[in-house]
Amino acid sequence: MRSSLPAEGLFEGHTWRISPEPFPLESRLVKQLEKLGRVLLQFYRALNLLHRKSHEQAAPEWVAEWMDAGKPDALIQRGLGKTFKQSLPKVIRPDILLTDEGFVISELDSVPGGIGLTAWLNQTYSDLENQEGPKVIGGSKGMLEGFSDIFQEDSVAHVIVSEEAKTYRPEMQWLAANTLNRNIQVHDDQFTRFNEGDSIYRFFELFDLDNVSNANAILDQAEAGRIHLTPPPKPVFEEKASFALLHNRNLEPFWNQHLGGGFFKTLLQHVPYTWMIDPAPLPPQGAIPRLGLTNWHQLKNLSQKERHLILKVSGFSEQAWGARGVFLGSDLSAQDWGQVVDKAIRSFGKQNYVLQDYHKPRTIEARYHDRSNDTIVPMKGRVRLCPYYFVKGEGDQARPHLRGVMATICPADKKIIHGMKDAIIAPCSS
Repeated sequence: MRSSLPAEGLFEGHTWRISPEPFPLESRLVKQLEKLGRVLLQFYRALNLLHRKSHEQAAPEWVAEWMDAGKPDALIQRGLGKTFKQSLPKVIRPDILLTDEGFVISELDSVPGGIGLTAWLNQTYSDLENQEGPKVIGGSKGMLEGFSDIFQEDSVAHVIVSEEAKTYRPEMQWLAANTLNRNIQVHDDQFTRFNEGDSIYRFFELFDLDNVSNANAILDQAEAGRIHLTPPPKPVFEEKASFALLHNRNLEPFWNQHLGGGFFKTLLQHVPYTWMIDPAPLPPQGAIPRLGLTNWHQLKNLSQKERHLILKVSGFSEQAWGARGVFLGSDLSAQDWGQVVDKAIRSFGKQNYVLQDYHKPRTIEARYHDRSNDTIVPMKGRVRLCPYYFVKGEGDQARPHLRGVMATICPADKKIIHGMKDAIIAPCSS
């Protein structure tokens, strides 16, 4: 495994613990993950429609007010315009936690890292695996083929990686070099030599547009129809508050109609209850659902046992990815928790925060290679799964395909799971 690593690495300046085998998933879970892609794509369709209807005053106006808070109006209007009106992300990656009660979708990422890393993991472990043993989900080439499929047929594809996302540039360069059926080029934010008909993969968040030199050129050419852009410039897809909309009882008829009862039930079963921290006053008899609080300041008074809650930046911020801007209430002192809550309340309308029920990941057994003494070491850990769905086709013909699943296994004493250097990162097998 180590000898197969590219000389330039896959994550700039980052390492991880290497597992001697893929992380095995139960067949029932694999079947659930294979079906989940359709559910998440339909959720994106419905969310897109809800946001647009809110702007047209055909749905509650507070939806757009929540989702557009703190964002430039020009960007919002661009996303609502004719070119991008129906556009949805072509790569869908949920963050899934395995708990004793099943799996929980903690977040949904439309500009995910890890595509190239998972492609490399799948290829490398597939080349080493026992032909009669468990198979890596997606196989050796699934991630490479899936990424290629999101672009327009026969077009040259350009991956634009911003300075903010430069950690991921090596993995995208490996991905481009190893995708044999497609001309894929990786560039920084200075590149503007696009030809008509080219496809662009936007590997930068919309909050960072002012720092991406070629962003306006890309968006202008895409809006004019000269190039094809994914993901579209629609910040509604980069907001964790979308889960708060899903759980809002005022919107239940909309979700039932546009998700369908089965898909809606699936999401409610697997998405943790989520609230928007909106300090608007309630009537005297009003209370925040499930919490029983009559205003958000009372959140500060919960005991440590009552604070099994995650507070996090919703989106459109450099703090909204990579486990930054995420706070576990039961892990903080009363004073620190109070300060975070106060900041969330003050920030509403400029930089929104959401609150989520915390579902503790279950403990699993894993192993990794200790390079210092060349031994295989057992480790108790907690796992996050990242399935990658690539959407092929347009409009009603679009179909998501599961092409790989990456497991990040953190030591069991870590409460929030992310790609730290002490984590094991491995592909998943079925």
